[in-house]
Amino acid sequence: MPPLSTQRIPSTQTFNKRWPRRAGAALAFGIANLSIENGPTIVVARTPREHQLLLDEVGFFLENSRPKPLFFSGWECLPYDRFSPHPEIVSQRIATLVDLKTEAQIVIIAADQLLARLAPPEFLLSNSFKLKKGGALDPQAFRSRLSDSGYLSVSRVISPGEFAVRGGIIDVYPSGSEKPFRIDLFGNEIEKIRFFDPESQKSVGETDSLSILPAREFPTDQNAIDRFRANYRRTFSGDPQNSIIYRDVSQGKFPSGIEFYLPLFFSHAATIFDYLPEQATWVVPDDFEDLLNSEWATLNDRYLQFSYDQERPPMPPGEISMAPREVVERIESKSVIKTNSDVSNKSEIKAVTEVPVYPVDHQASEPFLTLINRVKKSKEFPILVSAESAGRAETFLDLFRSYNLLVHEYSSWHGFVSDRDAQVGICVSPLDRGLCIPDEAPEVVVESQLYGSKKRQNKRRGRSSDPEAIIRSIAELKPKDPIVHIDHGVGRYEGLKSLSIDGKLDEFIVVSYKGGGKLYIPVFNIGVLSRYIGGDSDTAPLHTLGGEQWEKARSRARKRAYDVGAELLKTQALRTLRVGKSLTVAEQQYLAFTSEFPFEETIDQENAIEAVREDLGANQPMDRLICGDVGFGKTEVALRATFIVSSNNQQIAILTPTTLLAQQHFETFRDRFANQPIRVACLSRFLSKSQIEKIIVDVRNGKIDILIGTHRLLQKDITFKALGLVIIDEEHRFGVRQKEQLKQMREEVDVLTLTATPIPRTLNIALSGIRSISLISTPPAGRVSIKTSVQPYSKSIIKEACLRELHRGGQVYFLHNEVSSIERVSETIRDLLPDANIQVAHGQMQSGKLETVMRDFYHQRFDILVCSTIIESGIDVPTANTIIINRADRFGLAQLHQLRGRVGRSKHQAFAFLLTPEQEAITETASRRLAAIEELNELGVGFALANQDLEIRGAGELLGEGQSGAMEEVGFTLYTDYLNRAIRDLSDNSLKPFQDLEANRPTDVELGVSAFIPSDYLPDVHTRLVLYQRISNLAESEDLHNMQLEIIDRFGVLPPETKMLFNLSRFRLIASLLGIAHVRLGPNGGSFQFNPDAQVDSQGLSYLLNTKRQFFQMISPVKLKISGDLSDTDTRADFCEWILETLDPQRPVQEWTESLQRLNQ
Repeated sequence: MPPLSTQRIPSTQTFNKRWPRRAGAALAFGIANLSIENGPTIVVARTPREHQLLLDEVGFFLENSRPKPLFFSGWECLPYDRFSPHPEIVSQRIATLVDLKTEAQIVIIAADQLLARLAPPEFLLSNSFKLKKGGALDPQAFRSRLSDSGYLSVSRVISPGEFAVRGGIIDVYPSGSEKPFRIDLFGNEIEKIRFFDPESQKSVGETDSLSILPAREFPTDQNAIDRFRANYRRTFSGDPQNSIIYRDVSQGKFPSGIEFYLPLFFSHAATIFDYLPEQATWVVPDDFEDLLNSEWATLNDRYLQFSYDQERPPMPPGEISMAPREVVERIESKSVIKTNSDVSNKSEIKAVTEVPVYPVDHQASEPFLTLINRVKKSKEFPILVSAESAGRAETFLDLFRSYNLLVHEYSSWHGFVSDRDAQVGICVSPLDRGLCIPDEAPEVVVESQLYGSKKRQNKRRGRSSDPEAIIRSIAELKPKDPIVHIDHGVGRYEGLKSLSIDGKLDEFIVVSYKGGGKLYIPVFNIGVLSRYIGGDSDTAPLHTLGGEQWEKARSRARKRAYDVGAELLKTQALRTLRVGKSLTVAEQQYLAFTSEFPFEETIDQENAIEAVREDLGANQPMDRLICGDVGFGKTEVALRATFIVSSNNQQIAILTPTTLLAQQHFETFRDRFANQPIRVACLSRFLSKSQIEKIIVDVRNGKIDILIGTHRLLQKDITFKALGLVIIDEEHRFGVRQKEQLKQMREEVDVLTLTATPIPRTLNIALSGIRSISLISTPPAGRVSIKTSVQPYSKSIIKEACLRELHRGGQVYFLHNEVSSIERVSETIRDLLPDANIQVAHGQMQSGKLETVMRDFYHQRFDILVCSTIIESGIDVPTANTIIINRADRFGLAQLHQLRGRVGRSKHQAFAFLLTPEQEAITETASRRLAAIEELNELGVGFALANQDLEIRGAGELLGEGQSGAMEEVGFTLYTDYLNRAIRDLSDNSLKPFQDLEANRPTDVELGVSAFIPSDYLPDVHTRLVLYQRISNLAESEDLHNMQLEIIDRFGVLPPETKMLFNLSRFRLIASLLGIAHVRLGPNGGSFQFNPDAQVDSQGLSYLLNTKRQFFQMISPVKLKISGDLSDTDTRADFCEWILETLDPQRPVQEWTESLQRLNQ
């Protein structure tokens, strides 16, 4: 097996050499070789795409042999931008700069960063330090040091550059770290250092030390602020107080875009050359000087554009950047290799003009035949097949073994080339391009060159999502928000308040009511509260404490729930009663199909897939809603459902709102089922009349298994021989008539609906139990949230947003939804950006032309697409990461969210600009919608946005008769509780009288003890509210125990009041299971109130009444009176627990006897 090798380049003197073009991974192979032979190597990448490719490829060839390649990127911002870079980008840059001074072997640098002025190395190194287990740490001094290093003090640490101090526990997310850390102090000694999951906040492991790097690329202490002020006055003329930048920094604030004033924080700024090893070899593209000149020209153009801005005056280009000539001179004084050069055949390194491609022919009887034939020649030419995941590697192993080929699996390139007997190997790698250098290296075939596109593996993430918990959560309440108390009605949340009553300190949720009344609810009883969702929060129907208004409203809501339920369930009840066909598939066949999925499923996705499989396997028709943001994996759920149904010889119809989306689904389903005896067809306007007629006939005769199309599929001439499943993509975009037809379908076949943002009515029905719902809110690994900004229409904003995206090699959507003026708008943008290639797309174009434009945009053949909403459900373009939506005030929340989802399909920071006319021209409802989508810009918020839409529009009647009524009187949450009960009664095929829903409320436990989370233990009100609700929602003792451990882990040892909060919660769980309605104990005794159907142990109750009659007496058939001295609160809690244990019929006899003995003592 030939090792890595090239002709050795002498390192004792500088040189200037040229390499010819090297296709695929051959350039990275040469760079890796060069590094081994010649030491430190610096590589200049032309584009962001090339950065990532080289990083993956060089790392693959050097795996297990030396430090991993370092990658130094730009901020992904335009010069003089008003946006600051994403914290994770800053974190990665700082870590790379620090590593450059300690372990640089190969460094890949973005071309523009050769010019940039940076923080001096001494700043980063002097502000970096290590903490070790057992070492000393002064919490106050540490807090000050973190603040001076740019870290932000927060209540909950989730992003790099944040920290939180809670007594003897300090959470910190260091720059450059993959995870945050939790430091446990005993006095001033570090007792433990743990790392934790930022989502769950739970510790997941321990370490002995951690490194802290600065959180910003500039200092933020008072000396740095004074230096900034002095340098600012020297750099800019005029009154500095006119500048918001100067004023903010003077007050210790660091506004967005402050990074472009970085040199002002230092006496002397540095450059990348101050971090790089002197004796390194440079590998640069042959046109790198042109690249630098282009960057310099952009910088100067931007400077002129903003030079008249007195509030944010730009620093002169020479102050924030080196001149290109200076950079070129410094590089050419080093040892340099220029790549992609036209050189003679006598070059020391071979030209490589092609990469190995063995395409899979899905239509052939042996799709992998070309690859198999190449593998059979491996004795002469060794070959390594690169798979994208362990599961995909196993699939290839099985394929080769089926041809009786001897194949070995390797963990790395190094393992393969070290095995002298290796002929055919398989490994998992991030490679996106193959390698073919005859006589120099083994051939490498990558999976993307077999299937045509690379799909990166998605890492397993986090917990599954509970949709009902999202909408019911009161953790996000703000003061003055409306809230519903189950007994007293709608009031306004005023906050948390600590009160001492009868010498007992407790924390209460304060709710104010109409007429000035206030209600103080102990936090332990937070379960009696729910968020009010039903209309405008400012005009919520507040009730009067002690009045009859609330009880009348509840009565009307109960009755209305039955009336609505009966009408609404007319279709669903018939559907439920109809016995369907259970659809299953052989497990081996199913696994073979799922192995073709090139991602690792997320927890949410797994749960959705399993729920669909259970629905299809049941004897009743499926009606399930899959809600998840674009790109989160809904289509894979649909593909697997399709496979199961088609394996049972039934047909599938897939409905989409647009022709473009139908075409995309057609290509996806056709490719995925290429190896199956399944025929896929698509009805679209791109087909001729005769082609359409042929498809209709084939569907009727059962020759087509999967038919994809728009509402055309609902027309009368489309009939299926054996329709089994209907998949509906974005149902809310279909018209009323189509929805009625879909409603009829639900009575007969399985229905699976996919949506990014369900409209409120869809959401209501799903949550009320009429339809099942699965929520997929876990984003793909590496994806960052979309920065969303609502702005008045401005040509300068449009120009800047487009330039920012084009500057990093991306593409832009400009959405203008008026076809009559779209050409004029496109001309305006051409005038703003004369160097950009701009095309137009809208629904009134000829179908062939529209398809061509969309395909060209996907293949990056032009820069900016001026379009209508036809892109709303369009094809995925990962390189398009900026969208500008004109007249955003005219769109609904669901549509805005869907449009915004067109970008952000990669790991790059995406931007959405929502342009509006002046504020006075926008309706109040539109303003609230825009504010909602601007605020909710995290990944996976489609479901939350639908919930927000409920609040803005009003939940409305489920049947859509209006926006007022019983639901608005009692709120969405309580109304759906009533409706759920009505649905359960109707599903029993009986309309029995409405029972008291409140009979099932949790047991009321009152022991007269302090049970809360003290503010000095956990100061953040929001976090306390979240924890109170989480504790209240737990339904198992084991979950309570785990929750207790989590709080100890996050905040330290529980104070007595919080221990008692958990005790009362445990008592309530036990009492609820036994059917006990009320538990009341005080200093002199109390009572237990039983429900009529209580499940208490008769032997235990008999023992209390007969053996301990001095303490216990039944004063009614359902009330147990308790007497005795219970003045000690700990004894009172123990006594309550003992009574509950005694009444529990599930207790083992031995343990029950021990409890009796304890009472006798």
